[in-house]
Amino acid sequence: MEQNILKGAEAELLRGSKDIGILVVHGFTGTTQSMRLVAYALHKKGFTVNMPRLKGHGTTPEDMESCTYNDWKKSVSDAYYELKSLVKDVFVLGLSMGGTLTLYSAVNFPIKGAIVINGAVDVTFMEEIYKNPNSPRFINGIGSDIKKEGVIELAYEKTPKKSVKEIVDFTNEIRKELNKIVCPILIFYSTEDHVVPPANAKYIYDHVSSPSKELIELKNSYHVATLDNDLDSIVFKTLEFIQANL
Repeated sequence: MEQNILKGAEAELLRGSKDIGILVVHGFTGTTQSMRLVAYALHKKGFTVNMPRLKGHGTTPEDMESCTYNDWKKSVSDAYYELKSLVKDVFVLGLSMGGTLTLYSAVNFPIKGAIVINGAVDVTFMEEIYKNPNSPRFINGIGSDIKKEGVIELAYEKTPKKSVKEIVDFTNEIRKELNKIVCPILIFYSTEDHVVPPANAKYIYDHVSSPSKELIELKNSYHVATLDNDLDSIVFKTLEFIQANL
């Protein structure tokens, strides 16, 4: 059992008045703090929202180092089944690797729709980090890629080299399964993103089999768009998407 969860990184289940649930998933090295504004805005509209803390996140980088991407899948699967026991229909929304996990959910669960924000499906450029025997055990953190001044993401200040291999392997796996996705999908991407290349969004759009799919540019945010200038637009478009696909 992980100990010493950072304040603000806790998992959260928000019961709503509607029979519709939204699974909200944070990203690689990040925490639920990056998703809380979106989660609360959706809950305010009556939805039941489940926001898991991915295993190894929100504690210490050493905890994360001991995890595999199958642990992160399990964190999301457990949260999905918990949410599905409370509501009739489920949508999934995720940022960055949370977007990858949203795509994983769309492949493996009968969800009503997927909302992907700066989702990662091709980060092969990171391979050199773990393939280089001289690179250190921990590299610099990737958190707080935010355009809005004065906003800080609660994320690890250092990233385990071993975990970089896990996210590369995970995205490689999901990339091959995109054609299995048939549910409606909404894909947001920041035109300037210093973590996940914006081309990932177009790749997702081109390779999913969903008859209903939309690609939306975020022109005033960097990678952590859920804490950035386009937050209101993300919430508005997400609510529109959910309403259209009930």
